[in-house]
Amino acid sequence: MTGSGEDPAWLVSRWLSDKSVLEGVSDNTVAAYRRDVTAFLQFQSTHTGRRPDLELVGSVSRSDVRAWMTQERRQGLSPRSLARKLSSVKEFYRWLGRHHEFDPAELLMIPAPRFSRSLPRPIGEEPARELIRRLGNQPEPGWIPARNQAIACLLYGCGLRVSEALDLTWQDQPLARQLHIRGKGGKDRIVPVISAARRAVQLYADLCPHPASGPLFVGKRGGKLNPRLVRKFMEDVRVGLGLPPTATPHALRHSFATHLLRAGGDLRVIQELLGHSSLSTTQVYTEVEKGQLMEVYRSAHPRA
Repeated sequence: MTGSGEDPAWLVSRWLSDKSVLEGVSDNTVAAYRRDVTAFLQFQSTHTGRRPDLELVGSVSRSDVRAWMTQERRQGLSPRSLARKLSSVKEFYRWLGRHHEFDPAELLMIPAPRFSRSLPRPIGEEPARELIRRLGNQPEPGWIPARNQAIACLLYGCGLRVSEALDLTWQDQPLARQLHIRGKGGKDRIVPVISAARRAVQLYADLCPHPASGPLFVGKRGGKLNPRLVRKFMEDVRVGLGLPPTATPHALRHSFATHLLRAGGDLRVIQELLGHSSLSTTQVYTEVEKGQLMEVYRSAHPRA
């Protein structure tokens, strides 16, 4: 391999520039990629006793990667986290194979560690509705409960992530029947907006005392609302309703997917609405449905 310098950092930067510019990967994802691959290359230098240069980058072998994975596990890294790091390394070497004289086939065949995926914990349909109703009836200045209720309506009614709801601006208001959302990893999707969510956001917009510019959802002083405050007002109402700690803001997104699936929604459509890159990520909601069905069976089936 040849390049414009002996430090492989420039190569990592070129790869990440492509990920950002050409694929629209988010800044947070780029930062995670950089940490993962830089740490891997540093391990390679220590493991082989060689200087961190371009030759080292191009000479990595399957056994080198396995040695790195073994060390990570010995240091207490979970299988899930190691799988994510391995995915970063594979992405880098896949790019390297396309742009430089390197065959990544051997590395790409290394299996990721197995781990059990925890199932989402959605909120039931009636508790979800009651939670949203209570959010709009809190003893605070009228615009704040309206804001909290509007956010919850977007999470439950449209399947938005908290970050996606808080990224909306006044330019998005009044909400159209469809929203263009840029989600995780810079993935774009179109999300239908139900009338209840549009009404809730309009009510908040009419009551909000701050200038109609910048972020749509703001705190008391007019700055962009902190996601921690979303978790806080959800927790306050959750406790009052006797709901479990799993009834978080993100659980409303899980509820959106689960209740849509229960109503006969197509799995592929739900995948698009949620912005999942892989159908396997969405399929986990079918396991939730199976689990709930078994709970009903156990509670209702007559014992011998």
